[in-house]
Amino acid sequence: MTHNPVAERTLVLLRHAKAEPPTPDGPDADRPLAARGRADARAAGAWLARHGLLPDVVLCSAALRTRQTWHEVEMGMTGSPPEGGPTGPVPVVRYEQQAYEAHPDELLTLLRGVESSTATMLLIAHNPGVSLLSELLDPLNADPGGLRTSDLVVHRLAGPWAELGRGTAPISTRHTARG
Repeated sequence: MTHNPVAERTLVLLRHAKAEPPTPDGPDADRPLAARGRADARAAGAWLARHGLLPDVVLCSAALRTRQTWHEVEMGMTGSPPEGGPTGPVPVVRYEQQAYEAHPDELLTLLRGVESSTATMLLIAHNPGVSLLSELLDPLNADPGGLRTSDLVVHRLAGPWAELGRGTAPISTRHTARG
């Protein structure tokens, strides 16, 4: 059997969907999604499916709002619960505590550690880290205002994940998901 190396890799960055406002008595990491956030995250999943951007690997912050964003994205991609759906195999999902309040270099470390056979990866994270990461990967074309809630930015990488760095992954598409 011949091993077919991945010619081009796709990285999709997603800022978590709209969350409930902070409360004085609860930790920020425990904020749930707002109703609008759930609808927007499902719309993001449907957009990913329509554009053939189904992830092989999902790296997701361990915060409640990012985990809920992934659940709704998955529902939007498959139209069914996580048992699987008509759009393809279920991706490997890793909930990463270090992605919460991460700086771009910390997110890069997570991304660089993904299996080289992974063709499409989805990172669900927080601002300012995810916006600054997008800017680092494509300094000329990043949105100067950063990613808004439920914003998707698709970066393409010609080399292996281990080579992700400044200017190595041009932006090919942007989308703001609204449900």
